[in-house]
Amino acid sequence: MRTHTPTCMFAVLLIALIASALIQAQTTPPSKVFLGDSLVGKDSFEAYCATCHGADAHGSGPAYTVVTVTAVRDGRAWERLALRIQKGDLRQWMRELDELRHDVEAKVLVPLPWSPLPDVAFDEVPADGREHGLTLYMEDTMWPYQGKFLEYIDRCGEVYAKSLDRPNPLLTIEAGFQPALGSHLRREVSLMQRIHDTDTLLKLLQTDIPPEHRGPGTWMHDALELRDRWTSRLLRTSSWSPLY
Repeated sequence: MRTHTPTCMFAVLLIALIASALIQAQTTPPSKVFLGDSLVGKDSFEAYCATCHGADAHGSGPAYTVVTVTAVRDGRAWERLALRIQKGDLRQWMRELDELRHDVEAKVLVPLPWSPLPDVAFDEVPADGREHGLTLYMEDTMWPYQGKFLEYIDRCGEVYAKSLDRPNPLLTIEAGFQPALGSHLRREVSLMQRIHDTDTLLKLLQTDIPPEHRGPGTWMHDALELRDRWTSRLLRTSSWSPLY
């Protein structure tokens, strides 16, 4: 029987969050009531700094979020990795890692049927720590309505993904995921989208979306029939992320 050695994909893809706080800072100027000398010390920090740095100033705010995506070949490789962390050679490493973070959330994901990254060529993923320039991504996570989950996945691939297939796009979908069977949340879809035109993105953040891009017949409008709750984050890769 053929066996596989557990391997990390993206590193595996490590991305540091610069999103929600940055967007808020660029698009929502502080109210005039907060300007001037009316705020000093603790009040000033809570008004201007806590969003990024956390209310306790210990780095627990959204600007200190790190996302890692680790790929394994199959279920057996995942089991070996889990056991190494639980009671094997990675146990001490995990103990030391836990001392560097305030909280952690994890989920097991599988590629969407139409994901541009259905599998990983593990032998081609560099693991020597080489560094490179930084890349900006947009992560969109959606929660479709009950009974609309599979339809949302299909239409997202047929409509939204194909709408990005054009010359000089603002962004391209690099990977799409859904939770694996047995995960804590089933109806969830996540897209990792690489941003190619940061100037256009900045203009979008500063202006309203034109009516022709959000009216009936557009994905922004029609997708509301399938879901009305989602989050978007701007993420940048680390300089050593194997895939970027």
